[in-house]
Amino acid sequence: MRGRALASVVLVAALGSTAVVPRTVAAHALAPSLFQVRETGSGRVEVLWRTPVAGVPDAELRPVFPPDCRPLGQPVVRRAEAALVARWEIDCGPPGLVGKTLAAEGIAESRASVLVLVTLRDGRSVRAVLTAERPSFLVPERESRIEVARSYSLLGIEHILTGPDHLLFVLGLLLLIAEWRLLLWTLTSFTLGHSVTLSLAALGFVHVPPGPVEVGIAASIVVLAVELARDPAASPSRLQRRPWGMAATFGLLHGLGFAGALAAAGLPDGEIPLALFSFNLGIEIGQLTFVVAAIALGIAVGPLLAARGAIRRRVPAYVIGSLAAFWVFERLAAML
Repeated sequence: MRGRALASVVLVAALGSTAVVPRTVAAHALAPSLFQVRETGSGRVEVLWRTPVAGVPDAELRPVFPPDCRPLGQPVVRRAEAALVARWEIDCGPPGLVGKTLAAEGIAESRASVLVLVTLRDGRSVRAVLTAERPSFLVPERESRIEVARSYSLLGIEHILTGPDHLLFVLGLLLLIAEWRLLLWTLTSFTLGHSVTLSLAALGFVHVPPGPVEVGIAASIVVLAVELARDPAASPSRLQRRPWGMAATFGLLHGLGFAGALAAAGLPDGEIPLALFSFNLGIEIGQLTFVVAAIALGIAVGPLLAARGAIRRRVPAYVIGSLAAFWVFERLAAML
């Protein structure tokens, strides 16, 4: 599929992306909530509940504990960046959390999953991702490798599909490149780029504050939008001649953004390579799903826009660029 269908899909998909972004225009407004529990001894358990401020209106998402667990005092709630964080203690009796069920209510209504992190008294940790199809989790004595792979793959898929900034960058690449082989090489370069920094950051070799990273990600989309808005009759720019280099470079930046989500989840002791691979695989599955859906949509709507070449080219570029520019200023303001 060449320029005509690709231009058509960007027009439709870019407008659709802006429509699903909440009023705060946050990059990951529907990011997973965090349900973290840690045994401290004698049946006492420390609880941390972290949920994004921006979400679906009137959707109440809350943790659910086993019936024999009772609260010890009221939660202490504070705001941290774009999330509300509550901390408190519960008493689940001497047996502890093993063999008991943790759950969350309101997952379907809020359209966001919940990441459960459990640290047992002996230092072992288990985790799971709660979804509308699986709203509860039975705490096992030890986390299986299958469960690690499943949980982190789902986390990666959700992170990319609920991140309009990352998706708009991929969408821009689809419009910029009409030749199939070059498009495939460019997308592969983007994948390699973000895989490198995701791995390095997750393993602790690289640490960059999240604020500048988020600003840089938005700025990378602005740069791509400027390329999209160029006159097609003009001589190709260096980025247009070598888009794979741009994709690889900006992929390094996007990988640091992916690492932020993985840092919130943590990596399980003894299964770090598997968890890292599964999270990265989930990101690639989500990215591939988006690309296939965008191309299919382009094939469907391409004939309807066949006579509107200028509109097909300029409107998506200005929509993507305007939204990305807004993110740049919004994130700069949040940093300051």
